[in-house]
Amino acid sequence: MKPVVTKQFDVAVVGEINVDLILQGNVEPEFGQVEKIVQDCRLSVGSSAAIFACGAARLGFRTAFIGIAGEDTFGRFMVAEMEARGIDTAGVILKSGLDTGISVILARQTDRAILTYPGSIPELTLADIDLSILSRSRHLHLASYFLLERLRPDVPVLLEKARELGCSISMDTNYDPAQQWNSGLLDVFKQVDIFLPNETEIKAITRQTDLAKAIDAILQRGPVVVVKLGRDGAIAKSPGGDAIQQQALQVQVVDTVGAGDSFDAGFIYGYLSGLDWHQSLKLATICGSLSTQKSGGTRAQPTLDQAYQYLQG
Repeated sequence: MKPVVTKQFDVAVVGEINVDLILQGNVEPEFGQVEKIVQDCRLSVGSSAAIFACGAARLGFRTAFIGIAGEDTFGRFMVAEMEARGIDTAGVILKSGLDTGISVILARQTDRAILTYPGSIPELTLADIDLSILSRSRHLHLASYFLLERLRPDVPVLLEKARELGCSISMDTNYDPAQQWNSGLLDVFKQVDIFLPNETEIKAITRQTDLAKAIDAILQRGPVVVVKLGRDGAIAKSPGGDAIQQQALQVQVVDTVGAGDSFDAGFIYGYLSGLDWHQSLKLATICGSLSTQKSGGTRAQPTLDQAYQYLQG
């Protein structure tokens, strides 16, 4: 099903910008000046927000990105990569005096460790966000809530303005490096339509060890909850509805970087295209699973036709 065209953009993405340097193979470092050889190295589109945007554009969504980066090689690389995928970057600000963030990812087949230099990531403010882009968008996706330090106090204001401008809203907080898991987050959920955490994140946010109780704790705040379970697929539940679960595809996994963001893009595509919760969840797991077949978060993201081969199967 194709999305209904009512505005210039299907989705506007607000979030962080950074590059990923992905190392694969024998990636466990040893101190004491020990040098190891890894099997693969790739500079790739990084950040949850940008990988989501690329996934949405790959599925055919008219996508706009709002964020800041340094006016440097990495910042220009990220803008060029998004534009090459058809993403509107008029809302991206490259600021002199800032360094674009970088994540060094030590990747194994089904797990990874991440070292991040935030650089410009925490510097995005409400004043940097062009609200006219939201007025021309059907949906707002906010990524990496915990990393957006200067924007975070104003997130309720941003979401309220987005709602007034006619946007539905989704959010993926991603991991909290400070491991505080709050920062006013619980007060934000009342403005969110769809919350897309993974299992670790939702348990930490709700202070629950039981997944069902964690999901119910968020449901009481209002949003539909869609939880990514890695190789076990995903589970979704809407207020007043029953939980539904979907298994991941069985694929040859090369790299799981960005799989959750590709999952998010698939779910939001289904949601905005009028698919029911079951079909949206299935499309999400398809997009997340297929994205793991190449190194980097965007190289294996599926087109809509590629994803629908599995959705209709």
